[in-house]
Amino acid sequence: MSRPRRIVVVAFDGAQTLDFAGPLEVLAAAERLRPGSYTRELVSPDGRPFATGSDLKVTPDGALSGLRGPLDTLLVAGGTGVRSATRDAETVDRVRRLAARARRVASVCTGAFLLAEAGLLDGRRATTHWASAGRLAELHPAVRVDPEPIFVHDDGVWTSAGVTAGMDLTLALVEDDLGADVALAVARWLVLFAKRPGGQAQFATPLTAQAAERRPLRDAQEYVRAHPDGDLTVPALAERAHMSARNFARAFHREVGQTPAAFVEAARVEHAKQLLETTSAPVEQVAARAGFGTADTFRRAFARRLGVSPAQYRDRFNAGLRAA
Repeated sequence: MSRPRRIVVVAFDGAQTLDFAGPLEVLAAAERLRPGSYTRELVSPDGRPFATGSDLKVTPDGALSGLRGPLDTLLVAGGTGVRSATRDAETVDRVRRLAARARRVASVCTGAFLLAEAGLLDGRRATTHWASAGRLAELHPAVRVDPEPIFVHDDGVWTSAGVTAGMDLTLALVEDDLGADVALAVARWLVLFAKRPGGQAQFATPLTAQAAERRPLRDAQEYVRAHPDGDLTVPALAERAHMSARNFARAFHREVGQTPAAFVEAARVEHAKQLLETTSAPVEQVAARAGFGTADTFRRAFARRLGVSPAQYRDRFNAGLRAA
């Protein structure tokens, strides 16, 4: 029988509880199904108890500085405390050194910032919580940040989206180690998706486009958000901005970072998400109220942007109402 895979999970003051507890639960379930598969250690930088972001007091198994011998997987949690952790040169250096000894490295949520600070994500594709993706890209331009996926694997380095996505990532690690059957059994036991449909864009509420610099263009943006079912063609919006259609389209793209049509579609999908979350209106009504010409057009746009159908989205976020 092969030796158990040694999994070391790093947390710190201000760590998000689910960032380390979720993966540890997945690994514990896999160990129950396949005894001898894993050993699990939770460590803090100095080995002392730490308080999570929700004020839960946790006593780790040991210190980051005290780890000896080989390890299979190094997994770093995220949370509000990651900023302090990335400023601690000793912690960053220890993560870097341990990563060199590990078969694979992983992060959950904003734990990606600690991996990036250690230089472990340079030249790699990576993800993090959707709300922090822009900041990660800004601070670490050598990292190819992708804000869409639930998790990303790039040549032995795994990164996940926010909080519960760490369980999705760990299920993928279990599948990689023990096979799809074990991962599926763990997912069923923990009442999880074995492979969650869609990406993390479905959880993000704000529009990602930047605000235009000029007031007429910002007014046009606000009009689109407030009247998704209105006439939002370029000529109509240009007329509201007192600009020619050609000048409006060029200026809008330059200042907002996307075409007027793309911005309008994003605003309409955002409005549709709210309707799916808060009403029991049929998909056809949602499509009309969100400004889509037909239900089919709506379904295609929704699936293209969020990776799930409107009905699947409603099932996930508004289970109390009748699915369309």
